[in-house]
Amino acid sequence: MKKILILCGAIVVAGGVFLTRSLRTPTVYGTFTGAPRVEVAELIAKPKEHLHKIWAIEDTIRDQCTTMGCYFTFFAGDKPLRIELIEIAMNAPKRRNGRPARVEGQLIPYGDGYQLVATAVEFK
Repeated sequence: MKKILILCGAIVVAGGVFLTRSLRTPTVYGTFTGAPRVEVAELIAKPKEHLHKIWAIEDTIRDQCTTMGCYFTFFAGDKPLRIELIEIAMNAPKRRNGRPARVEGQLIPYGDGYQLVATAVEFK
């Protein structure tokens, strides 16, 4: 009887560990390549100097898409920089407003301004 209880307990613990690991949301999407780091304010102030190049930036997420989490915004003062998550939109965690993120991607024209198309994102 003791052996059965011990075996059941071990199965429950192993199942709990497996379930916890499988349900945990990943924090890194894509592959970081070691792109040069730049400040969000610099990308916003001088976008033409940074256009079509891969950059790494880090800031606090604001105004994330509530439907799919497919984009969010970094700000420098009151000026926004849209971060597009085309490649990871279906898997990106939602409701990350106010949390930091590290992003690597390419700055491209978007509407009347610019956006960074992410190739890798780490949600912290």
